Amino acid sequence: MIRVLLADDEAMIRSALAALLRMEDDIEVVAECVDGPSAIAALVETKADVCVLDLEMPGLDGVETAQRLQRTAPTRCIVVTRHARPGVLRRALAAGVVGFVPKSRGADELAEIIRRIAAGGRYIDPEIAADALTAERSPLTERELDVLRAGRQGETTGQIAKSLALAPGTVRNHISAVLSKLGVSTRQQAVLAAEERGWI
Repeated sequence: MIRVLLADDEAMIRSALAALLRMEDDIEVVAECVDGPSAIAALVETKADVCVLDLEMPGLDGVETAQRLQRTAPTRCIVVTRHARPGVLRRALAAGVVGFVPKSRGADELAEIIRRIAAGGRYIDPEIAADALTAERSPLTERELDVLRAGRQGETTGQIAKSLALAPGTVRNHISAVLSKLGVSTRQQAVLAAEERGWI
């Protein structure tokens, strides 16, 4: 049996997907989680083989959750999304995600993808992969992107510095570099620009 953990903050979608996957003979849904932190806690208890994560979750998104799950226990992660921006695919691959699937796929297709991932394979939706090859690359460094992610909810410079274990002055320097590179005047504008391009 393939042990699957699902994480999606939309209860109706999560429960419907769980019900459909439970109809497969070789798939056992061992946890249904509302967000990233609960998925991390559930993985410790369930030792799921494959984690299916919604990209657009509050707090930790699907990519950040995948990164933390893989540090917690051996598992393979699939990210599902409504808005498949190419920059997000690159970020997901860098985080060790082995499956990237649009939510428009049916449960039977997802079951096949889960089987492939559980067997050690990978699956990236072909259209998303093609878009990623032609998309604009981020001019920002990984650390600058980290600073934007950490401050995307309006956190103060001090809060960002604490969450990333950086000095406040270093955070201010990164923010200044980001504003200059993106040609915007506020951090919120920088966050929106980076989100629209799928960089964070």
